[in-house]
Amino acid sequence: MKHTISVLVENKPGVLARISGLFSGRGYNIDSLSVGETQDPSVSRMTIVSRGDDAILEQITKQLNKLIDVVKVQDFGDKEFVDRELMLIKVNFNAQNRPEIMQIVDIFRAKIIDVSHTNLTIEMTGADKKVSAFLDLMKPFGIKEVARTGKVAMARG
Repeated sequence: MKHTISVLVENKPGVLARISGLFSGRGYNIDSLSVGETQDPSVSRMTIVSRGDDAILEQITKQLNKLIDVVKVQDFGDKEFVDRELMLIKVNFNAQNRPEIMQIVDIFRAKIIDVSHTNLTIEMTGADKKVSAFLDLMKPFGIKEVARTGKVAMARG
């Protein structure tokens, strides 16, 4: 089972290494990790997606709360939350496939951010299932490069 965890941490050198070390030291995998400053520059929000049952999640939460630089840990498992992921994708394009690519981009509310003679770079945001579906539709055109941010999440309300 996938779990999304939000961790507020002090914005100090080495915090990311300590948290990722906590996961690897206990044999837990991080599926996705996104980190950025909050409205307070001394605090960063880490959004971590990991797999495991409820016992593993409870262990992860307890271990995170023991770290000095951790301000707050929130598991979104039983709460309403919103999440998004950003993807940049570079695909091959030509005069024949251009209309089809542009139609898919419009349907998914993505945005073309760069054009060259043979490539389009597209920006796509949404829930990870939407981003993955868009990626699958782009495969037949020839994907040259993909960069994904990983999930960012906040509790609703």
